[in-house]
Amino acid sequence: MSVGMGRPPTNARQAGTKFLWIGIWLAFMSAPVKDLVDGEHTSWATGLGALGLVVFVGAYLVLVFRHTSKALDPFRVRAALAFLWALAVLLSLTLGVPWLVLFVYVSVSVGATLPLRAARWLIPAVTAVLVAIGATQENSREIVTALAFPALLGGFAMSGVRQMIRTTIQLREARATVAQLAANEERLRLARDLHDLLGHSLSLITLKSELAGRMLPGHPEQAAAQVADIEQVSRQALVDVRSAVTGYRRPTLPGELAGARTALAAAGITAAIPAEPPEDLPEKSEEVLAWALREAVTNVVRHSGAHSCEVTLAPRQTLDGRVLELTVSDDGRGASGTAPGNGLTGIAERLATVDGTLATRVTNPRSGKGFTITLSVPVESHLGFPE
Repeated sequence: MSVGMGRPPTNARQAGTKFLWIGIWLAFMSAPVKDLVDGEHTSWATGLGALGLVVFVGAYLVLVFRHTSKALDPFRVRAALAFLWALAVLLSLTLGVPWLVLFVYVSVSVGATLPLRAARWLIPAVTAVLVAIGATQENSREIVTALAFPALLGGFAMSGVRQMIRTTIQLREARATVAQLAANEERLRLARDLHDLLGHSLSLITLKSELAGRMLPGHPEQAAAQVADIEQVSRQALVDVRSAVTGYRRPTLPGELAGARTALAAAGITAAIPAEPPEDLPEKSEEVLAWALREAVTNVVRHSGAHSCEVTLAPRQTLDGRVLELTVSDDGRGASGTAPGNGLTGIAERLATVDGTLATRVTNPRSGKGFTITLSVPVESHLGFPE
């Protein structure tokens, strides 16, 4: 599973993947490595240069890896950048032109760790130092020209990536806040509905109970009538509560589409999901499709090992009339066996209650990969579907 943008790695595999993506750009360190291997320096200079290169690379990886996972203290970031800058200057002045490439990594580190207001002048400053040091050395014009643009572009590109990650984190936090507010609003709505349903009934039961208690010694027949009224009110209150709770528990297509989008994103699966279902869908048909969508997406997340999943919801004209067709398709490992599982059996049983149909197939027959489930429920022609 890949690491989501703006999220720190949660296990060793994700950490290794992120470390690989950061470290792959160290391929440009081939110039100083070749300079050390060629043996044009003294043994002392070669040993100190190798040590300096290892320290530089280690500090660069730790800074970028740690800061992009969890923001470090600003003082530590500035101190680490100053250290990388000083080390790049020292190695470039003492060991020659091939070491100017270190300034590209300093520029990238600046873009990855500092806010844009600081990076927008510090990245050109790093590039200017690269050019200035290169100008003091012989036969460096081509190398300086080749490195100046990557230093500028790499630094500002990382600033853009940093801003995108920051925006992604803020968007995720905003979604979490919206979800929490929606949950709170739902609790308030449930409290209001239960109050409206039970407030009058319970008050009436209380009054009739008190009245029956006062009538019981002298007027048992009237007390019995009050008790019968209490029983009737209680039964009606129970029916109202059950109806209300059923309405809360009944899944809806908009809710399940949003839930599918969240579940697939949390599992690191690229999702293509429609924004909204058709309006005025019959309540029973919508409930069946909502349950089926929940079960299908759960199977994709838990069992498929897929990298992408597509959900489509579209009307279709058949010989038996107009139907609404729900399709969930993934690119995972495919069906594990020929016999349907409990999930598919449950979906088929629910579809049978609304005269719906269920069909499954392999998404990619050539490779045998992927699994596609298609569900159809009959709908009325007045739903506003295109003719």
